[in-house]
Amino acid sequence: MRRTAVCLALLLCLLWTGAQGEDGEDPAGTGKKEGDFDIQEVKAALEARMSSSEKEVVELKRANADLLDRVTASENKSTVLEAKMSFSERAGPQVAFSAGLSDAGVVGPFGTNSILKYSKVFTNIGQAYSPTTGIFTAPVKGVYYFSFNMWGSRFVSDTALEFALNNVMKMRLQDYNDAYGYVSAANSIVLQLEKGDVANIVLPSSYTVYDDLFNRMIFSGFLLFPV
Repeated sequence: MRRTAVCLALLLCLLWTGAQGEDGEDPAGTGKKEGDFDIQEVKAALEARMSSSEKEVVELKRANADLLDRVTASENKSTVLEAKMSFSERAGPQVAFSAGLSDAGVVGPFGTNSILKYSKVFTNIGQAYSPTTGIFTAPVKGVYYFSFNMWGSRFVSDTALEFALNNVMKMRLQDYNDAYGYVSAANSIVLQLEKGDVANIVLPSSYTVYDDLFNRMIFSGFLLFPV
């Protein structure tokens, strides 16, 4: 705006200087004396320059507002990202799995105690459970929840399962089938595990269980919180 004012002052000076001369009528016969100038023309020129400057100011304000909006949006995205990272750090690692045993029907009996491989994986967040081995490995020290159940068919007289932590039995399910239908049992447990501890389900030797496409037998677990 200061530059515009200076330009306008110079324009007035030039118009006034160019129009000055000796007293007398205008040689062109307009009736104006030398030294006179058209006030309306000067006013129109001033208004045109001022209008142009005002448009420049409006455009600058609009550009500044757009830039401010972009900066604000960027700051909001950064705030959301920081909040997500902060929550993730507070919550710790995410660990959860759930898997079905088999569609084969009767499983077992085997000559020795055998780790069951729950091959139908439904959820495996954190990839801590291995369907190829049937073993869950704790990725961090923390408190974990585990659950499992057992089914036996009328073709089997005795059925049993064990939950083992680091190859040591922690729970056992067992039932006798009188050949008139299915038998079932279920249990769950909360344990504090160290990083690297392993948990799995064991089918004792000479016992059998039953699973099919209805997913009758499920082994599940998840991290409650790290410690």
